[in-house]
Amino acid sequence: MFDAPRYGSGSLADVFPSVLACLGVPGEVDRLGLDLTVRRVCVLLVDGLGAEALARRADAAPVLNGGAAVTLTAGFPSTTATSLGSLGVGVPPGQHGIVGYLMNVPGYDRMVNSLRWRLHGEGPRIDLLRELVPERFQPTPTVFERATADGITVTQVAPGYQAGSGLTRAVLRGCEFRPSLAIGDLVDGIVTALRASDRCLVYAYHGDLDTIGHVRGPSSDAWLYELAHVDRLVDTIAAHLPPDSALLVTADHGMVELKSTVDFDHVAELRDGVAQLGGEPRARHVYTVDGAVADVADAWRANLGADFEVLPRAEIIERGWFGPVVTDEIADRIGDLVVAASGPRAVVRSGAEPLQSAMIGHHGSLTAAESNVPLRTFVAGT
Repeated sequence: MFDAPRYGSGSLADVFPSVLACLGVPGEVDRLGLDLTVRRVCVLLVDGLGAEALARRADAAPVLNGGAAVTLTAGFPSTTATSLGSLGVGVPPGQHGIVGYLMNVPGYDRMVNSLRWRLHGEGPRIDLLRELVPERFQPTPTVFERATADGITVTQVAPGYQAGSGLTRAVLRGCEFRPSLAIGDLVDGIVTALRASDRCLVYAYHGDLDTIGHVRGPSSDAWLYELAHVDRLVDTIAAHLPPDSALLVTADHGMVELKSTVDFDHVAELRDGVAQLGGEPRARHVYTVDGAVADVADAWRANLGADFEVLPRAEIIERGWFGPVVTDEIADRIGDLVVAASGPRAVVRSGAEPLQSAMIGHHGSLTAAESNVPLRTFVAGT
């Protein structure tokens, strides 16, 4: 049985509120005990850098493994869109509302892809940015908006495709955007932004490690070599920090390699009574037809076995997987059943989701390998 993420004391949602508190923003609390006495901070998010994998490959990343090891829980599900929501708004998913990669939003007959802000699967093309306005979908002020309101200069350094995207507008809005073209440009963007103001906050994103993990697997030599490049990236940024600044490195999730899969598209017993299937292979939202929840739960438990948790929405909320508070509006986005993998298996859809189903590395569940992420701090001059 999984424990709930450590929302409020040791989760990804606590990073930026703690940083803002250190920068003197009224009303913010240093929940993580960072105790930083600097006026410039960069938070670098390395997509897919799990704490367990980092510790296991310590020789390839001496810089990231050289300091005090602090481990956070990403949240549930441990997936990029949800984690960026928790990071950027500073609250758990039950409050920011990005409850999965694919989620049901009342009023739409297809799943909403929260990462790409579009409807999933075949059907009419809809401009979801106009229909599901990100700022209304997630109206809580982001940490960047709160920082800017207190006079802090805020910059995001990330790949250009993230500028103005639905997810950025929903959970990372409120800052100047500088597109990053490559690793060297990422370093320059961070250092330039830190030097531009005597009180500033920089958020930066690096995504290549996640891509390698999905395609080659997090135990592959390719992933190991990419981790070494990430370590050098961090070392370069830390070496060029201007005075009175700090670099924090964290991640949105870890990753596991699958040993086997269950294919929803080819198991009739799993499809009976299911109206829509959301989430992703390691953490599924199962939306049932009226009156079918109990029967669907029994069928999924019988077919999946003991290494999957198959739980109704009310129990998931009670367990605190989505946080201590889940609003009624956001509860409606959660599956009637939530299915989380504890072993090295997943529920794929080879017909509807062929590319995702073919991936070697996956994440989303609450296992330590997926949910635990590092937090490393580097202070200029130390």
